[in-house]
Amino acid sequence: MCPAAAIDLGSNALRMMVASTNSDGTLRPIENHREAIRLGSEVFKDGAVSESSIQRLGGAFERFKAVADRLAVRNLRAVATSALREARNGSEVIREVQRRSGVTIDLIPGEEEARLVHLAIASKISLKGQVVLLVDIGGGSVEISVVAKEHIVISESLKMGAVRLLQFLESRERGHKVFARLVQDYVNGMRRQLKQEIGGRKITMCVGTGGNIDELGELRVSLLGKKDPSLITRKDLDAIFERLRDLSVEERVTKLNLRPDRADVIIPAVVLLQNVLKHADIDELQIPHIGLKEGVLLDIFARRTGRGATDTADQARTYAIEIGRKFHFDESHGAKVAELSGQIFDQSLELHKLGKEVRLILEIAAQLHDIGQFISQHDHHKHSWYLLSETPMVGLTPQQRQLLALVARYHRKGAPKNDHLGYAELSADHRSVVRKLSAILRIADALDCEHRGCVERITLHRSKGKVLFSAKTEGDIPLERWAFRRKAKCFEEEFDVGCVLDE
Repeated sequence: MCPAAAIDLGSNALRMMVASTNSDGTLRPIENHREAIRLGSEVFKDGAVSESSIQRLGGAFERFKAVADRLAVRNLRAVATSALREARNGSEVIREVQRRSGVTIDLIPGEEEARLVHLAIASKISLKGQVVLLVDIGGGSVEISVVAKEHIVISESLKMGAVRLLQFLESRERGHKVFARLVQDYVNGMRRQLKQEIGGRKITMCVGTGGNIDELGELRVSLLGKKDPSLITRKDLDAIFERLRDLSVEERVTKLNLRPDRADVIIPAVVLLQNVLKHADIDELQIPHIGLKEGVLLDIFARRTGRGATDTADQARTYAIEIGRKFHFDESHGAKVAELSGQIFDQSLELHKLGKEVRLILEIAAQLHDIGQFISQHDHHKHSWYLLSETPMVGLTPQQRQLLALVARYHRKGAPKNDHLGYAELSADHRSVVRKLSAILRIADALDCEHRGCVERITLHRSKGKVLFSAKTEGDIPLERWAFRRKAKCFEEEFDVGCVLDE
């Protein structure tokens, strides 16, 4: 298979990996490149990338692109994480890199970063039958994910990366021994949030990724005399911390042979990891020495073969159910409305003319349309919109999430209006998608208005400007018939047809 390339523009460095795949689908690395450009130290302090760093980035991307061209790379994807996401001049950085190298940088949210790292880990470690805590320590953030039944069910991005902590604490105190103590005190603040995210789940395995964690695996060997760099225990971390905190940054470089851009952030990384393991109540961390760039590559190859979209959709469905449970939704009603929405969508292709890529948006919006009742029954459709638009969802892009939030918002009450918040900001094409999908959702919701699941299947027939909805039911459905007549209006207006419900 033709090689692909992944570029990871992180807070601490810029990395590129070129790889192809083996016959079993695993990655076969061809070349790795790294340039130490620490965006985080500028962004977390001043809020922007300096002009000199922009120029350095442009040059680095030119060199990376030359490598990709030399190796006949077919697909190249560059992703950027927390530092560039937060930089107020991030768009300027992207334009300059595009101008100089022709490479487009994707600013990915934390949930997409978690999905890609999970892909990488799953390619190297079996997660089957385990409840797994994934910890990715970057320069600007710590991504915490919980995996159950091989899908991410919880994902949280904590703004406590190693470079961010270094930047924050160095500005307040000098002296490496005092600094180590300050890091420990500061990171203790993550305890409550981590505990809340893990909830009552019993973690059976913990896996760590990121350059600092990889380095800690190597220090376990060089400092503690252990043989295996692919795992580390809480006891190991305590011992490494004791050795590191008595050394200055310069001594860590000269005595431990650490890179300068690793030597200063290694203490924050150790303390972050100590706290994660402690509060997750787990003693050992697996280190697969794999991460975001490998996940990007695996995603590229999966999409080449057609598996990627299916795998991502399955992940989104699983995560959506966890969101619903978090807000105590009626799971059986959501599932029934999603099922009926899908049936209507599939049988009305000639009317809505939408592609299959938006069917997933309808399905999840239908599943979660009532979660606003967690806040209040009154105007719960608006609460659903707010919760869904503000809740990250692994497996969906931010744009997809905004569309599904609006589709859920319009499952009842008034139809979309051009001055409605959220809807007003959409393009004409996306407004059309929201109107069409919400019209379908309204009918599906009406057909289970009593939450009894009496409508087993709906079949559509078109005749003389009308659509006949034939319902296979279990018993009488008088309230569903009344609700259908009331909520079919948007469908009739959007598609210029009449709607009739028959058994």
